Amino acid sequence: MKVLVTGAAGFIGFYVSKVLLEKGHKVVGLDNINDYYDVNLKFSRLKELGINQNEAEEFNSLCKSKNESFTFIRMNLENREELPHLFRKEKFDIVCNLAAQAGVRYSLENPETYIDSNLVGFLNILECCRHNDIKHLVYASSSSVYGLNEKIPFSTDDNVDYPISLYAATKKSNELMAHTYSHLFKIPTTGLRFFTVYGPWGRPDMAMFLFTDAIVKDRPIKVFNHGKMERDFTYIDDIVEGVVRIIEKSSEKRIDHNEFYKIYNIGNNNSVKLLDFIKEIEYNLDKVATKEMLPMQPGDVERTWADVNQLIKDYDYSPNTSIKEGVKYFIDWFKGYYN
Repeated sequence: MKVLVTGAAGFIGFYVSKVLLEKGHKVVGLDNINDYYDVNLKFSRLKELGINQNEAEEFNSLCKSKNESFTFIRMNLENREELPHLFRKEKFDIVCNLAAQAGVRYSLENPETYIDSNLVGFLNILECCRHNDIKHLVYASSSSVYGLNEKIPFSTDDNVDYPISLYAATKKSNELMAHTYSHLFKIPTTGLRFFTVYGPWGRPDMAMFLFTDAIVKDRPIKVFNHGKMERDFTYIDDIVEGVVRIIEKSSEKRIDHNEFYKIYNIGNNNSVKLLDFIKEIEYNLDKVATKEMLPMQPGDVERTWADVNQLIKDYDYSPNTSIKEGVKYFIDWFKGYYN
């Protein structure tokens, strides 16, 4: 099976590419390697996949990896000439679209970036799937689409018409766009609403990384809503297990209209108090954090919790990494990577 993984230099895309390769699939990774966070971390992930940084820095040129089953290209999703050319040349079976401009708070300051990447880029992906006989499009949505939903746990049957950040609005838009293309052109699409993913190689703008880095450097950590927050923290291996299962099951035909378009929550099926999460980080670092208690931030929500029963039913999904284990794995990696 030949899979295009967009966002391959990103956190989840890197792991999905790695596991697909380990399972014997051919993978083409795509990423624009923007500077939303440290590009050195992105190039380090690519190095783990056998890609030379000097070659990867050039746009729109396929790079060969030390792994013969992997190639990489630096490209913007919104490039309406180069992306269709790539699809025609490489003849993918499956597309796993994990590329997006991430971050809720960043969307308040840089809205145009989200429209370019998350809307224009996603439309380009859909058009390429439409015209190149793609068997299945698996794409990243987000738990942020639930907005101020008060019903716990969050279910894909809940109303998601009231996003409270532009990032969330773009993800909701992706789901609507996918539904339209599934309906009109019979393209099988599966959207995955990710819930607070963490683990080794994680994003520096996420709580796990921010807290650890601050504590190590004796800086105070910012704790929003005065610590009254809960998140469905999901370890990266559990996320990737679900994504890869869906990709590998793509060969199964979908029969009717309802089968062409699917949305799933993908998370740990549990909600953890933010202060308990911080305690686990403190324990593994053997240091107590100085906490700066702050009010709720615009675009943020107090609690998330994923109902993943449908994913369990359809794909035998089984998230089983505890916070205790997951935090330890991250801290061990952090200490090694940053000495």
